Amino acid sequence: MPDSEKVIELAKRRGIFWPSYEIYGGVAGLYDIGPIGTRIRNKIVQMWRRIFVEENSEFVVEIETPMITPSKVLEASGHVENFTDPIVECTKCHKIYRADHLIEETVHVVVEGLKPSDLTSLISEKGIKCPACGGDLGEVRNFNLLFSTNIGPYSGNVGYLRPETAQGMFTAFKRVYETTRQKLPLGIAQVGEVARNEISPRQGLVRMREFTIMEVEFFIDPEDKDVPWLEKFYDDEINVLFSNSKEKGERPSRIKIKEMVDEKLVVNPWMAFWMASASKFVQSIGIAKENFYFEEKLPYERAHYSSQTFDQIVEVLGEKVEISGHAYRGNYDLSRHSKFSNEDLTVFKKFDNPRVVKRKTILINKDKLKNNPELQKEVMSLISGKNADQIELLVNSGAEIKDRKLSEFIQIIEREEKEHGIKFYPHVVEPSFGVERCLYLSLLSAYKEKKDRVVLSLPKNIVPYQVAVFPLLDREELTAKAKKIYNMLKDNFEVLYDDSGSIGKRYARVDEIGVPYAITVDPQSLSDDTVTVRDRDTWEQVRIKTQDLNTFIQKLFSDKGFSMVSGEAKR
Repeated sequence: MPDSEKVIELAKRRGIFWPSYEIYGGVAGLYDIGPIGTRIRNKIVQMWRRIFVEENSEFVVEIETPMITPSKVLEASGHVENFTDPIVECTKCHKIYRADHLIEETVHVVVEGLKPSDLTSLISEKGIKCPACGGDLGEVRNFNLLFSTNIGPYSGNVGYLRPETAQGMFTAFKRVYETTRQKLPLGIAQVGEVARNEISPRQGLVRMREFTIMEVEFFIDPEDKDVPWLEKFYDDEINVLFSNSKEKGERPSRIKIKEMVDEKLVVNPWMAFWMASASKFVQSIGIAKENFYFEEKLPYERAHYSSQTFDQIVEVLGEKVEISGHAYRGNYDLSRHSKFSNEDLTVFKKFDNPRVVKRKTILINKDKLKNNPELQKEVMSLISGKNADQIELLVNSGAEIKDRKLSEFIQIIEREEKEHGIKFYPHVVEPSFGVERCLYLSLLSAYKEKKDRVVLSLPKNIVPYQVAVFPLLDREELTAKAKKIYNMLKDNFEVLYDDSGSIGKRYARVDEIGVPYAITVDPQSLSDDTVTVRDRDTWEQVRIKTQDLNTFIQKLFSDKGFSMVSGEAKR
């Protein structure tokens, strides 16, 4: 069995996650997060909040917006039109497949970004048949991934379950901007449930129909390239596969954050800031730096709103999974929502000193046109929708209407004006993570086999319990002492008590859910008030006085290793 499948089996056995509605056969793409998984998942979210929100509290705030979204919002964002995947149906058994995945898995060519018609041609050229029955495949068509619903009892009031948390943050931008400090940069963070009607959910928690997103919509002035907060990351190195190297078939290369900014390899320095933050976060949940890289998407691979995108890819235990996406969305979202809602979502930037700017003004000689309605209509039609520069080009080119020069009726003059500030749509940098993917990849990274046992070597900051307490034997005096120790420790630590089964089975259980330390009360504990403390990863043990346990465990959660701390205790 591949190690990734072993992890999924472990997750089911130990209450981390399992398919939802199992007693009815389950539903693809829906998973329950169990009691152990929920504890780990909550700590992953807590780590994300610490790194993305709390450490940047000077300019990042967190909000919560509804999951149900009016249709108009997702029409403005482009999701109603563009949030699609290609599907193809077997003409014989009528089974439906995601077309691009089917082609890639069958003939091993990358087809991301191809149109449905191109995919149809490729299926025909390569002779790809239905994997289930061998039948012919039909035309490829786009399938919208939005879950639709009605808001209230009226069928015309269409809504959708949000496919991302972003749109709630865009529509709330002006409110947040005005109620905070009315200053850029401004990050709006959100952790929330989303839903996507995936065609072929697979790989456990990797592709789900309902999941949780952690993302920041970071609003910036695109003209302001000064990012002093980035300096703390300057010397950090990350692995990046840039688009030019990707097209040549090269591997990712290591590069410093400062070098990325200085060489303008990112469209804005804030892209590098959030990529560095993502690198820090992913390592904090147990994924080694050598096991992930950032891959720049080619133009045809990017979403409709993005002018630059990097996917953060994790490679572990034979899996290759995107854990986060980093998109430069420009002013696409705010400008679209402003247009569709007729609300002004610009911000005003006041200049330190007024600027003198030259503006071109269009003057129309109405006296020459007022007695000729037909000529007036043609002149106005010609210049309609054009700016002053475009109209000036027409005038200077000698353009004519009914054998008369356009310059007879139109004049362009240039004036100097003082400008005290400008209104503009902020640009947006978006780092986005899937919580369940983070959980899954943390488990893959932590999975170890030692002798005949499984050990989940999770980082201490995301373990479900920090310490376990066991009585060695089912004897009243031992269980009483073990419970006393449990009660003593639980005010300071997350403690699991277990007196079921043999001590070997209890050690195995806590190793498999990642508890880093186990305390065992044995007969000797009754005579000298000492207990054994066992390390999850090394299986080393040390004997400690009960009265010293709080201090000893506190040290174990410092940067010191078990051997170092236990050595201090023995001295």
